[in-house]
Amino acid sequence: MTEVVKSPCISVCALDEDDLCMGCYRTMQEITDWSEYTNEVKREVIVRAQQRMKRRYNIS
Repeated sequence: MTEVVKSPCISVCALDEDDLCMGCYRTMQEITDWSEYTNEVKREVIVRAQQRMKRRYNIS
């Protein structure tokens, strides 16, 4: 049995001017579609969200 990828939500739900969540750095579309994604796509979304967060804070 494959374990379900958990949402990266940290309950800091506020969108910035770019429609990115200030808590998890997912787009509104990614948040809305999360439950429909496969585990593979969820992992890809998490990687993209982490990259967005790093860019926001200039982290290498």
